[in-house]
Amino acid sequence: MANNGDIEQTAYPAEKARQGEIILRTRTRRIIFLSGLFGIIVVAIIWMILAH
Repeated sequence: MANNGDIEQTAYPAEKARQGEIILRTRTRRIIFLSGLFGIIVVAIIWMILAH
């Protein structure tokens, strides 16, 4: 069995822990990304309409 005192913890800089940028280099990737965002908005609007 491992003892919790044996685990060495190291600090991880916040700069490395944060999420990266969204890089959309090609037109196809931009279209897919924007379609996904648009789709989420449309689904949310339809859901709100049907909820009433």
